[in-house]
This record gives sequence, structure tokens and C-alpha cells, in this order.
Amino acid sequence: MTDLHQQTCQPCHANARPVEDKDLPALLVQLPDWQLETRDGVKQLEKAYAFKDFASALAFTNTMGALAEEQDHHPALLTEWGRVTVTWWTHAINGLHSNDFILAARTEALAQHAPGRK
Repeated sequence: MTDLHQQTCQPCHANARPVEDKDLPALLVQLPDWQLETRDGVKQLEKAYAFKDFASALAFTNTMGALAEEQDHHPALLTEWGRVTVTWWTHAINGLHSNDFILAARTEALAQHAPGRK
């Protein structure tokens, strides 16, 4: 299997297929410390990143925004003093698509090199 961060996102629309429950463990093992959350019946991927201050957290948020725009797939981003929480899911299918796992892996790669990371 190709590493998630090297895979290409696919256009997603309302009739796209969500990731099957049986495939979740193999995908999650590739995303250290990411949590599977369910909110209002919608499965989501989430991880919080710690930063030394607000400016570093905001810079990472802006980097994530650029990635989201480039891929035309947008996470929920909560930016706080010293912390950014990133949540991926696909609105069109009210759940998790392979794109969410790919972009979580790319988030992880960006976070590894983010200035001010704790």
C-alpha cells in the first residue's frame, strides 16, 4: 500500500463511497495519535497539535488553509493559544472518505516541520 501522504485525492461528490468500517484500523495505524470521533452520527478524524505560542499556532493554521485550498477539501480548524485542532471529514457523504485519510497524513507531514511545535 502506498503511504497515505503520497496518494492523490479524488474528486468527491454525494454518491462517493465512504471508507468502510472494516478498513478503518489499517488506515488509522498510519496516522499516529489521530482519533476517530463521531459527532451527530458523522465519523471524523481529529488531532490536536501543540505550539509554543499563538503566533506559531496561527502560522500552522494558515499553512493548513493553503493545503485545503490546493486540494479543494477543507477541515475544521480550531486555533487557540498554543494549540491547533484539525478535524477532517467529507461533508458531501457525512462521513470519512479516503481523501480525509490522505489529507490527515499530509497534515502530519506539515506539522513535523512546523515552526514553534512543541
